[in-house]
Amino acid sequence: MKKFISIFCVLVSILSCTKQDYYEIPKDADGNAILTGVSSTTTTGISTLDGSLSVTATLPNAKSGDVMNIELLQLQIPSTGGTTKQLLPMTGTQKTATVGADLKATITYTRDEAKLVETGDYVTVIFSGATDYAKARVDLVPAITTTKPKVSGIEVDVARTSEVAYFNVNVMPKAAAYTGNLVAKRKNGTTDSWVAITGSPFSGTQPFMVPISGDDFAAGKDTMFYSFSAAAGTYTDEIQTTVIVRDPYFFLKKSATLTLGSTSAGLDLLINAAVAENDATANIAVSGSLILQGGSAWLAAGHTIEFVPSTSAMYASNNSTSIIAAFNAGTKTTTADPIVGEGVYIYKIVNGPAVSDVYYGILKMTSVLPGVSVSFEYRIGDKYAHLSVIK
Repeated sequence: MKKFISIFCVLVSILSCTKQDYYEIPKDADGNAILTGVSSTTTTGISTLDGSLSVTATLPNAKSGDVMNIELLQLQIPSTGGTTKQLLPMTGTQKTATVGADLKATITYTRDEAKLVETGDYVTVIFSGATDYAKARVDLVPAITTTKPKVSGIEVDVARTSEVAYFNVNVMPKAAAYTGNLVAKRKNGTTDSWVAITGSPFSGTQPFMVPISGDDFAAGKDTMFYSFSAAAGTYTDEIQTTVIVRDPYFFLKKSATLTLGSTSAGLDLLINAAVAENDATANIAVSGSLILQGGSAWLAAGHTIEFVPSTSAMYASNNSTSIIAAFNAGTKTTTADPIVGEGVYIYKIVNGPAVSDVYYGILKMTSVLPGVSVSFEYRIGDKYAHLSVIK
């Protein structure tokens, strides 16, 4: 036992005298700790309309004048064989760059050097030197992007009406602002021929506003294919999208509760805002009972709301053409009893003298608390023009 203790003490003595470099902190000439940073990269990126890419590495652990070795890696089948691609160095992409006084080094590769052909292709750029290391992934991205059809900034499902919505198309290369044209085409079915869209080619301020109307669709053909293409130098880009037209419908569905004798006894159906029954914007309200009608001040200003009883099935169908036809063919009243029939009513609001001040919709009662409140869902907005007003 004494022999073991003696050996242990000798080992402790030896270890205590051993220099432990891994605990030492690098210091400058004044004895201050040197804190090294983490390298980073920035890149211009590359799009389908660009001919080159550049990457800048910030190398906080390098010194001005250091030479960095740079190469590209890409998914490839190994030369040793196999079927699974691996991220491997690309032949002929080895370059060097010198670190500047700002501790940055920049490299540029052409698209051909990087073998970037299709959207989704990418390379990994590797910077390596005696004092630092950095890497960046650069993807080939589309230069052309588009929204779904929009009206007043709101995306819509295109309906079979004569109203016009617009694709908002941008062409944005990485190297510089695009100054060329956008060619827009469509075809109504897979076997149809491509035809130019009115206004094509588009130029000027972006986004390019490309029109689409329900009238563009032939009877019995619900699907339209769209092509947007642009060119810069020797490069071209094209994207395609598909739109399926639908029968006219009410764009918005909302819910509300009217409470007797409260500041929420009325509702502005256009913006789904609870107001008092006598508020000037209360186009539907309850007063004295849970019978729905126009608000007193709103009616006094010459506005009207009328109701026609309907069904849950018609509410669920959300076909504005058949719903409006049913209203026009029905018996109209100025009030709606929430507990009569199926509790579903088509309504027509006349909010002013202009044609655009007429709003149709359909509402469905969801709950009634006798003597207290009535809750309902409602649909509204059968015209694109309504979307700039209805919220």
